[in-house]
Amino acid sequence: MADSKTIKLPDVGDFSDIEIIEVLVAPGDKVEAEQGLIVLESDKATMEIPSPEAGTIEKLVVSVGDRVNKGDDIAVISPSGGGDAGGDKDAGKQEDAKDDEQKAQDKDAAKREEKSGDKDEAAGKAETEPAKAAAETAAATLGKTRRPHPGDSGGGERSTHMIHASPSIRRYARELGVDLQQVVGSGPKGRLLKTDVKAFVKSAMTGGGAAAAGGVAVAAIPDVDHSKFGEIESRPLSRIKKISGAHLHRSWVNVPHVTQFDEADVTDLEAFRKSLAKEAEQKGVRLTPLIFLMKAVVSALEQFPDFNASLDSAGENLILKKYFHIGIAVDTPNGLVVPVVRDVDQKGIYDLAGELGETSKRARDGKLSPTDMQGGCFTISSLGGIGGTYFTPIVNAPEVAILGVSRSKMRPVYRDGEFVPRMILPFGLSYDHRVIDGAQAARFTSYLGQVITDIRRVLL
Repeated sequence: MADSKTIKLPDVGDFSDIEIIEVLVAPGDKVEAEQGLIVLESDKATMEIPSPEAGTIEKLVVSVGDRVNKGDDIAVISPSGGGDAGGDKDAGKQEDAKDDEQKAQDKDAAKREEKSGDKDEAAGKAETEPAKAAAETAAATLGKTRRPHPGDSGGGERSTHMIHASPSIRRYARELGVDLQQVVGSGPKGRLLKTDVKAFVKSAMTGGGAAAAGGVAVAAIPDVDHSKFGEIESRPLSRIKKISGAHLHRSWVNVPHVTQFDEADVTDLEAFRKSLAKEAEQKGVRLTPLIFLMKAVVSALEQFPDFNASLDSAGENLILKKYFHIGIAVDTPNGLVVPVVRDVDQKGIYDLAGELGETSKRARDGKLSPTDMQGGCFTISSLGGIGGTYFTPIVNAPEVAILGVSRSKMRPVYRDGEFVPRMILPFGLSYDHRVIDGAQAARFTSYLGQVITDIRRVLL
């Protein structure tokens, strides 16, 4: 066997103290000439340092986080032996030819990848079920039989040092938190392309099995044996809580939430509502403050149409709705449900009171159909009948905003040189910050507060 050689960092340009962000080999690994050993990252570029010759890595002198300069030792290699000088020369020529061929293939693959990415983007905009399509695409990509890599273990698991990816792809994967060992390459000789990383992320985001273990999904909460600390009781979650819990988690993870708080003087509204109590009773309905809030919200949505909208799946277009279907969060023995009251703008307060009363009863009896909870534009969650001051409701995606209403309280308010008792209603508006900014939210809540304070404004 040939004598061991020390591999030193070659001249990488006008850089110094460059950080090592990845080590691609381990002692005992067999490497080919030009195979990557380490990856460096400066403030301007990411670069892969290749092995100058084929052989076996005997020792690594560096590790992740080290900073290196030209001439620093990287590793000790035992070069591959055998063959005469002429044979070596011919072999070198053959390797050069292979390298040129590989570079040409990689270049073609990159072009195909770019064109494929453009086609995927265009198709995604036209696809009626983009989430399903992304999952199927990812599954198809990840399900391809990969070509065996040199150095693969017998069990088929790919070793870290045999990942074939350019520095730009490695950097792209790090930015997304993707473990490249979990990604299957579709390029020449199993080389990883950008489309492979994208497919992996899509699969993970849509619950694509093994891909979720690649590091893009949120880490699971550790399982704890609580019985070690005292007596416990295990009670299964209701079906409604399981379903709504998954929906709320998905909304919280995917929607950047912000909540704007405000207050409204409902003294006059309460007086007006109570004055209609007998008339409502004769009609067989009960006028709750929520009925008036629904009408006030519609007035605000008409004034600020961006709140009566949904963001498309590509995140590039806002779908503005010309109808006003309001979701109402209803507390039931089995958990929270959100039935939708349709065309609130076209119905009077007594009709709304009757419909809301009937819908709430069916919700508590567990008799709502799936269509009863679809098509909402905006949701109201009212805890006024229970208590509290403020809370931050979670946006009911794909809606872009939700109103959380708490219990109104009598408070002294300074008016015309003196303190007078006024009924004050606290509320909070949670919204999708991708669609709505803080100024819009403040204007919305300010306008809504004015309408609630003087309900006659719904006629304007």
